[in-house]
Amino acid sequence: MTSTSLDQLDTLAARADRPRIALTAGDPAGIGPELVARLLTELAADDAHDVVVFTTAAELDRGFAHAGDGADRAAVEQAGHIAVVDTGLDLTEVPVAAASEAGGRWALAHLERALAAHDRGEVDALVFAPLNKSSLHLAGMTEQDEMRWFENRLDVAGTVTELNAMAGLWTSRVTSHVAHRDAPDLVTATSVLAATRLLHDALVGTGVAAPRLAVCALNPHAGENGSFGREEIDEIAPGVALAREAGIDATGPFPADTLFLRARDGQFDGVVTMYHDQGQIAMKMIGFEGGVTIEGGLPLPVCTPAHGTAFDRVGTGTAALASTRNAYDLARSLAVAAHARSRG
Repeated sequence: MTSTSLDQLDTLAARADRPRIALTAGDPAGIGPELVARLLTELAADDAHDVVVFTTAAELDRGFAHAGDGADRAAVEQAGHIAVVDTGLDLTEVPVAAASEAGGRWALAHLERALAAHDRGEVDALVFAPLNKSSLHLAGMTEQDEMRWFENRLDVAGTVTELNAMAGLWTSRVTSHVAHRDAPDLVTATSVLAATRLLHDALVGTGVAAPRLAVCALNPHAGENGSFGREEIDEIAPGVALAREAGIDATGPFPADTLFLRARDGQFDGVVTMYHDQGQIAMKMIGFEGGVTIEGGLPLPVCTPAHGTAFDRVGTGTAALASTRNAYDLARSLAVAAHARSRG
């Protein structure tokens, strides 16, 4: 593990034909630092992986201490393909296992360092361990969530939304972190088309040549032909039609309470949901451990485990690594695919 600075990444830059993955530990009060310590232990054994970690010595100390026997710091320190950018921030004000302004500022500062490195062409994708929205808002983040923060920071003009992935099934959301009372007004034919197109393009980017997509209804029983809600008639079905006109294999709208049974059984590669919990409850019931959230529509792959900071598990040795490992693998695969497309 090489302590370095942003202008000392020559070794990894010389191997720019392979993706360089930026890694941050998210909110340092949660399980992020120990997950990063354990992930780095796994990656240390394979020098095909070029990793740039934005952290500090104190955060690494916390991570390896909490990870216990599940992490091998000596192996990581000997891995020349893992570069550590010490950001020089002070961890002393950040508590353990609690939301705080200091934790939010820390998390945002390290994400900013990683994005700045991407701006300079030094990294190709970003993986971050779980964030805590209370900490982020205490730290002054004015956006609803980190997705909108990324959108503003990267000045993205197109559609952005969270995608969720697990083995064999992805979802996108027409609306996300908004009040339930506000969601119906945001469901329009245009927004349905945008979420459908984004999911289609993301799946194509992972090697699914012709994704089969299903679109959820908003109302129970898909509105029963307008008996209790017209969103399916006025907005969602027209959005599906627009997607099909664009060459996307999309069908629906289908009642959400039965659609995910069909998706789980392999009839679809992806599901477009109308609001946050419509997809999240189903996905986490199907397979909570191992899920990944992708910040869709950004100019670089950005992935994170689809679980929270788990303050109640910090340092107990019970935090599962599967989602973080999958987030890293997916970000790397997306970066490889993007590199291949750029070379024609």
